[in-house]
Amino acid sequence: MCDTFVVPPQFTSQGYTIFGKNSDREPNEAQAVVYLPRQQYPNNTTVACTYMAIPQVPETYQVVLSKPFWMWGAEMGVNECGLAIGNEAVFTKVPIAKTNQGLTGMDMLRLALERCNSAENALDLILQLLHDYGQDACGGYENKNFFYHNSFIIADTQHAFVLETAGKEWVIERVKGFRSISNGLTIGEEYEAISPNAIAYARKKSWLKAGENFNFAKVYSASLMTWASSCKIRQQTSQYVGQAYEKFSIESAWEILSSHFHDDTSFVPHLSTTKDICMHARGLLCPNQTVGSMVAHLRPQKQSSVWITGTSNPCLSIYKPIYFDEKTHLPMAPSRQYDKSIWWKAEKLHRLILLGILTEEDAWLLKMAIYQLREEIHEQALNDDFLFLQQQKEGNRITSLAFQVYQNQVEHWLTTMDLRKKKIAAFPPLFHFYWSKQNRKAGISI
Repeated sequence: MCDTFVVPPQFTSQGYTIFGKNSDREPNEAQAVVYLPRQQYPNNTTVACTYMAIPQVPETYQVVLSKPFWMWGAEMGVNECGLAIGNEAVFTKVPIAKTNQGLTGMDMLRLALERCNSAENALDLILQLLHDYGQDACGGYENKNFFYHNSFIIADTQHAFVLETAGKEWVIERVKGFRSISNGLTIGEEYEAISPNAIAYARKKSWLKAGENFNFAKVYSASLMTWASSCKIRQQTSQYVGQAYEKFSIESAWEILSSHFHDDTSFVPHLSTTKDICMHARGLLCPNQTVGSMVAHLRPQKQSSVWITGTSNPCLSIYKPIYFDEKTHLPMAPSRQYDKSIWWKAEKLHRLILLGILTEEDAWLLKMAIYQLREEIHEQALNDDFLFLQQQKEGNRITSLAFQVYQNQVEHWLTTMDLRKKKIAAFPPLFHFYWSKQNRKAGISI
């Protein structure tokens, strides 16, 4: 489950496109922050995507990605040209063979970022990849039966598009204002373009009755999985909140991605649901959680700024700035199980909080400490003079500082709670059982 949005320049406080996404996946599916420089390749080489290899291009662009540790593709990313893309799992009536003989939506996303310099070019490439290879590819980590189709928000400094797919059928909407997507099809009767066979295929399958107006979302959506994901509620929430800002800002993006369906004063982790934009797993009714978040400021003729948590659950994290510079020092990538990476350390802290190993006073102190870190880091990195004039000189330092001060805070609280050995709070047995199982798989001792 995921949530993605884009805000065109005319609706933002600084006049630049803003892109944001929460990546919601399995709780033990650690997500890595990756920087890739421009690279050149010999003729007739291939690139090994998650399940298949395809021909490589002569040169690829610089990219910053947030990606599950185990797959080639990425959940979200930005390239040096100011192109940003995020994808969503969508559930449709079009059957999937489940042979892993296609590209994942994450593969298509990364390929487009590496190869394209504009939203229009990226849109064309993804449609070509969809036609040539299809999307018969498992997107699950432990759940090897999790196959789905994809929707995308594709944005650059001037233009943005929503692309929604069902098998090899597709529909496109040009973004004109704040626009969000979640885990369901949203484009109905009005669209920019549509695949040549989409209407005929729907009629052939008897999904479109004689005399009915064609509505892509209505015709192609698989109702049960779409309902179970609560995608309509999350999409409507982000759309309503996003449109309510008089002028949208980077801070506005952080607020949306850190929000819960119930406000923070009444949010209870063991009652969390798929209605939450900042999602916390609890078992069968909510098997996913936010494992990574990204916000990007896309500026024409200037380097874009990319903000990544590099950890799960943005409500307990801070966004760290990443710059397109080979000298930028990124944190250690997480592995399959608990290790010294900031992702896994922060996730252990998250799980201790979920299980109630914090007094109310501790919880308040932790929240205040995170707020203070946010103010210190964000004040420096959001300063226009810093971004535009001192980026090459100071960018690497502020990135390293942001990750280090957050990691210091996480390690402080882990040590504090370990010394107390506080008894786990009396939450429902199924909630305890679920997290005990996840912790054993991850090698986390609580």
